[in-house]
Amino acid sequence: MVKEPGKSTLADKIDRLFHVVRRPDREPYSNEEVAKACREATGESFSTTYLWQLRTGRRDNPTKRHLEALAQFFGVPPAYFFDDEQSTKIAEELALLGALRDAGVRDLALRAVTLSADGLDTISDMIDAIARREAGRGGAKKEN
Repeated sequence: MVKEPGKSTLADKIDRLFHVVRRPDREPYSNEEVAKACREATGESFSTTYLWQLRTGRRDNPTKRHLEALAQFFGVPPAYFFDDEQSTKIAEELALLGALRDAGVRDLALRAVTLSADGLDTISDMIDAIARREAGRGGAKKEN
């Protein structure tokens, strides 16, 4: 299948959901967990292998019920799979919601609400500098 520039494939969209929508412990869902939930939601066959095939682009023509089950599991409208513009917007919103689940990020965001535009610019510059420094060290390690 040839991908049009600027277009996301079904596999891209499904894989993006796995990266953005996380379990409460912030770990990604497994193909097995999602396939099982989709089986239970539809009452139809929905194997882990089939989901892997959809996720990797080896299969790209799922039934409407399969897409509805995936949409329900990940909390997105079924249109997510058909409309690239809506898909991108929803993925951005999900990424933000996922980040806000982190107590530290949520606390910083709530504290930043009262800052002036100049204050927000300063914080943004500081975040950029820290991100560059951590990228140079191979990324940040999350400590509990």
